[in-house]
Amino acid sequence: MFEDEASFGRINTPRYCWCEKGIRPRVPCLRIREYMHVYGAVDPMSGESCFFIFPKENMECMEYFLEHLSNQYSEDKIILVCDGAPWHTAKELCVPENIDLIFIPPYTPEMNPIEQIWREVRTQGFKNEFFSSLDAVVDRLCDTLNGLSKDTVISITQRDWILQCFN
Repeated sequence: MFEDEASFGRINTPRYCWCEKGIRPRVPCLRIREYMHVYGAVDPMSGESCFFIFPKENMECMEYFLEHLSNQYSEDKIILVCDGAPWHTAKELCVPENIDLIFIPPYTPEMNPIEQIWREVRTQGFKNEFFSSLDAVVDRLCDTLNGLSKDTVISITQRDWILQCFN
């Protein structure tokens, strides 16, 4: 499985959108810096996924996510590919017995296919949106993440080099 975190919040960036010819679309912008952080893990082979929303990105949240992931797949041995975020590599990090962490080189997001999941979530749930509260952001995150089917996860994350590793 491939793991990463992403921040979603009330700050938004206008994106291209379709509208009638001759009409300039109006997109509200908000610059309130309130965020929630999604920890996620996806399996490009099966489309299985696990997501958890936290108020922070730190070692304690990472441990809680790993415990949740471990319980969700308690019968499996999980090889979890992570980037080198400080909370991934902390010596104090308690990793469940059925999870082994492997790290990709720094500054190589192209090696972590879950990055495309974040792009899809932003496109499907957050494009040109204005959120009146952080609770509204969490609600949209939950709806968008729950709307990701296994087929969608596979189509977004599967790469030839991953297929070659498992065939």
